[in-house]
Amino acid sequence: MPRVVRIINRLNLGGPTYNAVYLTKYLAPEFETILVAGVKQKSEESSEFILKSLGVEPVIIPEMSRDISPFRDIVSYQKINSIIKQFKPDIVHTHAAKAGALGRVSAMRNKVPVLVHTFHGHFFHSYFSSYKTKIFLKIEQYLARHCDAIVALSETQKKELSVDFPVCPPEKIRVIPLGFDLAKFSHDMEAKRKKFREQYHVRENEIAIGIIGRIVPVKNHTLFLNALKIVLEKTASPLKAFIIGDGEDRDKIESLAVSLNIPYSTPEKNNPDAKLIFTSWIKEIDIAIAGLEIIAMTSLNEGTPVSIIEAQAAGKPVVATSVGGIHDVVINGETALLSPTENAEAFAQNLLLLTENENLRKKMQQKGKELVEDRFSYKRLVSDMSLLYNELLSRKSAQVRY
Repeated sequence: MPRVVRIINRLNLGGPTYNAVYLTKYLAPEFETILVAGVKQKSEESSEFILKSLGVEPVIIPEMSRDISPFRDIVSYQKINSIIKQFKPDIVHTHAAKAGALGRVSAMRNKVPVLVHTFHGHFFHSYFSSYKTKIFLKIEQYLARHCDAIVALSETQKKELSVDFPVCPPEKIRVIPLGFDLAKFSHDMEAKRKKFREQYHVRENEIAIGIIGRIVPVKNHTLFLNALKIVLEKTASPLKAFIIGDGEDRDKIESLAVSLNIPYSTPEKNNPDAKLIFTSWIKEIDIAIAGLEIIAMTSLNEGTPVSIIEAQAAGKPVVATSVGGIHDVVINGETALLSPTENAEAFAQNLLLLTENENLRKKMQQKGKELVEDRFSYKRLVSDMSLLYNELLSRKSAQVRY
């Protein structure tokens, strides 16, 4: 049985964690896998409940985190190196940047037969200065040369990694979209809707709009609030907006709400008259999505946006910015309405159109379900990865023989 060491930056709530945990769980018994992970940031929600529900026990490296820290990174590398030496894997598969750097260098040093890295998004724009970005790109180019395969989550991301920000040639990249268990987004949705709306005092005739994810600069919640202000001024429909998640920009976004004169409520300070509700993290995200009519995303850069996949699985129309992998998970005009980044007026017009057009929302509902049901199944993910692993192992075996 081939052995796999799977390494991920941190076990925060999000697509990369689901991806790593599903692969660890369901590639067995064909592959024996250990999952190695760092720690989440304080502002992020833990994904521990996901691992417990699937019976996956990771090896935690407390020193490994998203931020760069020379001392902690050296300790993390030493621990990864020790794990690889003891486990003697046939494959090392890393997920995201920090784990990708430390894990791949260690795998190279220990001459692991097969080396795979998955890009869960990238940081080649909208994160760092141009100088830092060039340095990180050079590092990724070097590491990619020593990989047997680079996994991209979409065709758009493959183009970015091979053309726009050339990490490696396209023939080294395999497109394997994320996979999820989407069944919960179609079961008991009326009961879940009622539960969410009762908790947050949403009346039956109110349109609920939600944006889901970390409150950080790249998610661009500023655009969401500016667009929301326009919608509130123009619509005759009663509505409430929800910011579901938390992060380093929360105080900034709350201050912006004050300056835009949008009354808001938080878990710490309830305001019954609020048009905007900060919920912080919600673990049972299927309940939250069931209670919403429209899901929004305002990101400057996206890999494969999980909340948009889940929204469509639940039959919810999407309003989003036209960036990155969003194009690969929606059909513009049929399951989602897309607009340019930093254009609050265009984003607001799309929100307004869906807010005031129930027939359009219903029309987009079934199309979204059909789009994501098979394309983003965890069973498809496991099957695709198994094929890739076996192909790479066979190729390596043939090289050794000849």
